[in-house]
Amino acid sequence: MKSLFTSLTLALSLGASSASFSAPAKMVPGNYTIDPAHTRVEFVIPHLVISKVEGRFNDVAGTIVLAEPFTNSKFDAVVQIKSVDTAVAKRDEHLRTPDFFDATKYPTMTLKTKSVSGTPESFKLVASLTIKDVTKDVTFDGKYLGTVKDPWGNTRAAFEAKGKINRKEFHIKYDEKFDGGASVGDEVEISLISEVTKAK
Repeated sequence: MKSLFTSLTLALSLGASSASFSAPAKMVPGNYTIDPAHTRVEFVIPHLVISKVEGRFNDVAGTIVLAEPFTNSKFDAVVQIKSVDTAVAKRDEHLRTPDFFDATKYPTMTLKTKSVSGTPESFKLVASLTIKDVTKDVTFDGKYLGTVKDPWGNTRAAFEAKGKINRKEFHIKYDEKFDGGASVGDEVEISLISEVTKAK
């Protein structure tokens, strides 16, 4: 009896494990709204040549249109600069000053789709990125993560994307020097992961 119970428990565990890691559900076309509670815009930048500083923006809004064909899809977002968060309050205040983002004069950063190529599982997103008074095209490598129905009956999808920019090209030119080089690097790695909710 104990052996039978053990076998049943193992079978159920394997079944649950298999379900948990099944392939993502097929993408559902439609208009979606970014869920700010489950969306992150993160960045990594070299510090003192030998290390890195990580941060994120906590206030992100926007819309996504998932289309058929997928290449007609749109990914647009607005980020509130004042929401920058590196887990060090003093540094965050400095990032909001004219040395960096100048959040009072330029309160938002925007992303607007120019083109999408590839498939949902692996796509290139070319978007106009506006930071301060500069707008430049940036290419992101994107991936569709799946679609689910949440407990309240909403259709949710998720995506992630990664890209790189040179901060000085966006007039973020703070350049304090020390004997070993610059205190802040120029290249910034950007990562976006977003959960979106389909309009009913």
